[in-house]
Amino acid sequence: MEDRQFNALLEIHNFFTKEDIPYVIIGGIALQNWGEPRFTKDIDICILVNFGEEKRVIEKILSHFSGRISDALDFAIKNRVCLVWSRDEIEIDISLGIPGYEEEAIKRAIDCPLNKGFVRICSAEDLIIHKAVAGRAQDLADIEGIIIRQGKRLDVDYIRNWLKEFSRALEMDEILNRFEEPWTDIKNEGIL
Repeated sequence: MEDRQFNALLEIHNFFTKEDIPYVIIGGIALQNWGEPRFTKDIDICILVNFGEEKRVIEKILSHFSGRISDALDFAIKNRVCLVWSRDEIEIDISLGIPGYEEEAIKRAIDCPLNKGFVRICSAEDLIIHKAVAGRAQDLADIEGIIIRQGKRLDVDYIRNWLKEFSRALEMDEILNRFEEPWTDIKNEGIL
């Protein structure tokens, strides 16, 4: 990870802590802690925003961070993702989570030390859940890497319960299979 990303992570932590907005780092930065590290140029985070508070919170974010698009406020309200730049021009995607799963993921976040402080990153289990729901080819490879690296330390019941919920809600049975298949294959190979 380069210095600009470290600075951006500290900027994120300091801002959301000061504003008392619960947050968790997800995506490639969290993957470096739990799975097979790979290059990532942006930072993905999820914050907890109660219904009806979206505009106020987004305006607060945009008063500190520069929007990456001209209609950043409207885009964020419509899509529940605020696209901003850090002071060092690192891309940050801020997902607006809602009470329920995201609230649980934020509660389960761990403090990950950095050179000059720490940031809150999602648990390995929640990273698997995020990646199983996203379902891109790279996400599936990342799930395998997390399973191999974390193995029996994973709370498999927690993962399965949330993936079943997402599978039902989105009417996509494959969401649960995106975890079950590599879990079973890796277990059968004797790696776990």
